[in-house]
Amino acid sequence: MGLRRVARECALQMLYELDVGKHSKDEILRTFWQMNEQPQKVRDFADQLFEGAVQRLKEIDKIIQSHAKNWRLGRMAVVDRNILRISVSSSFPTAERRKPW
Repeated sequence: MGLRRVARECALQMLYELDVGKHSKDEILRTFWQMNEQPQKVRDFADQLFEGAVQRLKEIDKIIQSHAKNWRLGRMAVVDRNILRISVSSSFPTAERRKPW
């Protein structure tokens, strides 16, 4: 399995924890990597995806909601909602975005 795919899965798991577990971003970042050993490249990319989505969560949710006809964000499956959040946040330009490896 590719490292970037693994990083996306890790970011999704962290967003799920934020959404369902109601833990803080910092707590999730600290505890997630204690329980999930991954290469540093995976950790860096997953953290970048997670933090990018969290930083602009309200803006991202407004964008998703504006395109989700007849669906409230709360009615969407948690995994689906967080996949959309990662996708939308990845479309924003950012100075921290790294070149693919």
